[in-house]
Amino acid sequence: MSTPDYLDYHDTEWGRPVHGDAALYERLTLEGFQSGLSWITILRKRDGFRAAFAGFDADVVAGYDEADAERLMQDARIVRNRAKIAAAITNAKALVALRDADGDGALDRLVWSFAPDPAACPVPASLADVPATTPESVALAKALKKRGFVFVGPTTAYATMQAAGLVNDHLAGCVAR
Repeated sequence: MSTPDYLDYHDTEWGRPVHGDAALYERLTLEGFQSGLSWITILRKRDGFRAAFAGFDADVVAGYDEADAERLMQDARIVRNRAKIAAAITNAKALVALRDADGDGALDRLVWSFAPDPAACPVPASLADVPATTPESVALAKALKKRGFVFVGPTTAYATMQAAGLVNDHLAGCVAR
């Protein structure tokens, strides 16, 4: 965490509770784009992602077509990966369908229903103690896939859970804990 932008994200945002369908769609999308890359790459392109994906407004992104996907492939403000762009669009459509079926806040309720009991979560002493997946992230990934979301395996689901504050993986002694 040597860069100021990364340190600021860690100290003020990562691991803090996030609610709302758009905010959770953003976290899920960014964690999907991060797969195979460093988080600092995604963090530095975050404003570009927000612009490219209409502020993570699922109603707008769900309407993106092949021309929009092609436009995004040319947008240097984001990570230009066809599969990840397609997943962001597919997931916007899945979010709209979920909301249409279960009402506003449906993604928020779904994601948070997999939050583990904080008392049952050990406090990590080192990065080696932080898991890549948990039974809850496996179950969340399955629930999301069942509802039409893609590119949401257990590792991405767990990273989303960390980023959105469902789990507190700040190390023991961390000022942000």
